Amino acid sequence: MITAIVICFIIGYLMIALEHPLKLDKSVPALLIGALIWALISTGHLTILDHHHEPGSLENILLHHLGKTAEILVFLLGAMTIVELVDLHRGFAIITDRIQTKNKLKLLWIISILAFFLSAVLDNLTTTIVMISLVRKLIKDREDRLYYAAMIVIAANAGGAWSPIGDVTTTMLWIGKKVSTLGLMEHLIIPSLVCLIVPLLVSGLLPNFKGEIVNAPSETENEKKEKRLLSSKTMLIAGLSGLIFVPIFKSITHLPPYMGMMLSLGVIWAISEYIHPGEEFGEDDKHMFSVRRAMSRIEMSSIIFFLGILIAVAGLESIAVTSNLTGEKVGLLMNLAENLGHAIPNLDIVIILIGVLSAIIDNVPLVAATMGMYPMDQFPIDSKLWQFIAYSAGTGGSMLIIGSAAGVAAMGMERIDFIWYLRKITWIAFLGFIAWAISFIVLYPYLPSVGGGH
Repeated sequence: MITAIVICFIIGYLMIALEHPLKLDKSVPALLIGALIWALISTGHLTILDHHHEPGSLENILLHHLGKTAEILVFLLGAMTIVELVDLHRGFAIITDRIQTKNKLKLLWIISILAFFLSAVLDNLTTTIVMISLVRKLIKDREDRLYYAAMIVIAANAGGAWSPIGDVTTTMLWIGKKVSTLGLMEHLIIPSLVCLIVPLLVSGLLPNFKGEIVNAPSETENEKKEKRLLSSKTMLIAGLSGLIFVPIFKSITHLPPYMGMMLSLGVIWAISEYIHPGEEFGEDDKHMFSVRRAMSRIEMSSIIFFLGILIAVAGLESIAVTSNLTGEKVGLLMNLAENLGHAIPNLDIVIILIGVLSAIIDNVPLVAATMGMYPMDQFPIDSKLWQFIAYSAGTGGSMLIIGSAAGVAAMGMERIDFIWYLRKITWIAFLGFIAWAISFIVLYPYLPSVGGGH
């Protein structure tokens, strides 16, 4: 039965990868494998493990995974709603109007560096949504826009890895007391920049980033101001402040991030109800700038895709198998990680492979597995192992469009083809990933040991 489950997941994954050739929305196979894997677990009466690695009832374990998945979906819905609401009020025009360059290469560097630092303050997913929304205003040519969107994914993932709130995997390690905020920043900021700069230098050689941006005729300052609304600046400040407030709220209350997102969305929603986008603004015009309209613009198929794929991966994570090394019952994905570590004794190579694997398999269970594999007495807080895992799992997903939450968001917003990304972008992301790994290994001995462990 376990073999059937693995085959089911592989077939579903291939259907997701071949979404465009099959002309089938990726949400369909994601939902199918999410439901079928748990159906096979139930009908096969397989032993499953809870988050404490103990056998438990199917209903309770499934409810736990659904709760963890719901946290991500609520967070995502809140972030996407805020971004769409700011966009309705033309808030991003304030940013785009300040980017005057028509040079494609210069614009690439500006957009990528902005995404890099913004993702460390917010998170890579929210940053990708914001930056792609911005790029849509600047670039009309779809082919060029796809390249910019792909570079945003790489930049956002690189920037999110050196911050405890920038990526879900670094957040897991941070909450699990494997890394500290200062430790992440000191050890990963320079390698993270390498992971961004190498792809930027390589991309600069591509024809799509040469020459000038071909858009509509340049607008005068008066025309730009006419496109803005009285509420544009207020909603931009409120929206970005609300997103920045989420990690602050979490650090103060120790509540999950989605609670802060709910609070931010509530406040921004209230502001949008009482603000006046124009001089002549009545009740009849209110629906045009409402949260309900913003929600109607959200790509709901992406939310459904997340639901299916996360539930499917949770099933693989929960299935109990006998460890080849210890003889104890462990999760299927944890057993995979253990076997990988046994086959390759060099930890640096293992972690690099985990990064590559995170482009194919969700990085959350991979990081969860490594957190349970290596004891704290051997690898204390801010050890090289945890720093390496934090970045490898966070940036390895850039090598495939469905390898990270940022990539999935970009795929949904711009309808990026999996095969197109594989052919055009994967090799660029891989060069950045390897350059980062080499720089981290070379620089680590010369960096301060914040947590006292190497």
